[in-house]
This record gives sequence, C-alpha cells and structure tokens, in this order.
Amino acid sequence: MSLIAIGWLFTLGALLHNAEEALLLPAWSQHAGRFYKPVTAQVFRTAVIILSALFVTVTVAASVSRPGSIAAYLMAGYALAMVLNVFAPHVLATVATRRYMPGTATAVLLNLPLGLLYLSRTLAEAHVTLPTFYWAGPAVVLGMLALLPGLFAVGRRLHAAINRAGAT
Repeated sequence: MSLIAIGWLFTLGALLHNAEEALLLPAWSQHAGRFYKPVTAQVFRTAVIILSALFVTVTVAASVSRPGSIAAYLMAGYALAMVLNVFAPHVLATVATRRYMPGTATAVLLNLPLGLLYLSRTLAEAHVTLPTFYWAGPAVVLGMLALLPGLFAVGRRLHAAINRAGAT
C-alpha cells in the first residue's frame, strides 16, 4: 500500500474518531471533573468540524507534495498528535475516571495502529527525516494544542451570534 493510501486511511480513522467524540463527548464532559472542561455540543462540534477540515487539507497537501515538504512534516506531526492523543487524554481519562471517555475506542483501534503505520512508512521512505521530525513533530503537536482554545472560542462566538440572530 502506498504512503498516500496509508495517509488517507489514517485520516479516515481520525475523522471517525472525531465523529465519535462529536456525538458523545459533550455529554461526557459535563461529568468529567478535572479531566475535561464542560463543553456544549454546538461549540465542540464546531471545533471538530474545523479541525477535521484542517486535517483533510493537510492530507491533500501531503498527498501532492514532495518528500521533505512542510506538508510532509505537518502530516507526520498530525499523526504523532493522534498517536499521543490515544494515551492523553483518552486512555488516561478512561482509567482515572473509571468511565469510558468518548473517542477511546476509535483512538485505540484506528488512530494508534494507523498513526504508527503512517509514521513508520513516512520515515522509512524518507518523506520526513528523523532529525527534523524530532523538533517538527512536537512543534505540530504543540501547535494543535494551542489551536484548540481558539477553535472553541470560534464555536462559542458563532453560536452566540446565531442565538442573537434568532432572538430578533
């Protein structure tokens, strides 16, 4: 299977993971305590839709870009982020709360194996080099973490504007 096909398979797995979270995580977050700040379904789903669109955009760019491109490193970093996401917060929160955290099944069954497969192949085929990935991968992960509060803010503002428009 080609690296491009593996990348798309991984992205499909991540989109299924996002869908599981979009459906179930907002209700779970209302009782998650310190593990997750409560979030409304509208706000969370807006953030997930935007993040998913960014994931697809990165996958498209990586699919048509040369080895060593920014897109190749963004894709590898995105795979690293989703592999790490399996453990923190999903498995950790599920164990600590003794309640299933939505997204854990798809994280373990899809994101972990497909993310690791993508990372191993992209490194083996020299689409990314390990010395550069050592800093670029964590930079993408940190960038994604930094992006999340902004995505939630966009969701809150969008739905507040919709509610105001509906009240007039």
